[in-house]
Amino acid sequence: MTFSAADREKSRREVLLALFSALAIGVHTLEVLLPSPLPWLRLGLANILTLCALFLFGGRAAWMVTLTRIGMGGLLLGTFFSPTFFLALAGGVIATALMTFGRTIAGKHLGPVGISLLGAAGHVLGQLLVAGWLLQHAGLWHLLPYLLLLAVATGTMNGLAADLLLERLRLRLHLE
Repeated sequence: MTFSAADREKSRREVLLALFSALAIGVHTLEVLLPSPLPWLRLGLANILTLCALFLFGGRAAWMVTLTRIGMGGLLLGTFFSPTFFLALAGGVIATALMTFGRTIAGKHLGPVGISLLGAAGHVLGQLLVAGWLLQHAGLWHLLPYLLLLAVATGTMNGLAADLLLERLRLRLHLE
């Protein structure tokens, strides 16, 4: 049995997306175990893999990595359908929506750092929406400027890391 070039390329894409998803789940799980300067602050390192999926394979791939990471991460960490899960889900959904929208609208004019900043801001917004709904406390929104400032730092860091990883992947795997 011989495989066409299109079949090989499709298989390669599926293997890479499975690898990105598995790595994102691992990083997400590991990040929970790392010490954090603030109890609720995470660096969002798994988003690096979502960015790579988005830039290499498009929006559907980014959604697959995000939703797989959040679902499987929730199962592995025992937070599935808990408030923590819904905070992660809301942040991930809004972040991925903004990143795919930004990539679609801006195309090649906005790189991984810019798209990552959109995602980081979206993540903060999604989490605050769910936290506000769960806690019913308007004062929560006073945290928005501080959280956005932290999102700029983490979004920039993750975008730079994704840019480096994308460069290496494209060289090694002859992508794009």
